Amino acid sequence: MDCVLKLASQNALVIFSKSSCCMCHAIKRLFYEQGVSPTIYEIDEQINGREIERALIKLGCGAAPAVPAVFIGGKYVGSANNVLTLHLDGSLKKMLKDAGALWL
Repeated sequence: MDCVLKLASQNALVIFSKSSCCMCHAIKRLFYEQGVSPTIYEIDEQINGREIERALIKLGCGAAPAVPAVFIGGKYVGSANNVLTLHLDGSLKKMLKDAGALWL
């Protein structure tokens, strides 16, 4: 769990993802279209991917599958539903600016 928190806090926007997950792809695309370059950890391509997924579940990132798990400014924001809700109500952009992930 400490490893996940450390990885999540090293960059302004961190996404734990799986390369074959369509919701993960949609969330990554949303951020790219906002002009943000997230740090992405494809847990299905990591040696310790299962360990990371278990840690995400323990952190409250949902039941399996625990991705996409989005961290902004080192804090867990949520999964796809939460991120899309924040985007639609306009608060996602402010969170990204406050974390230093977006400069516009």
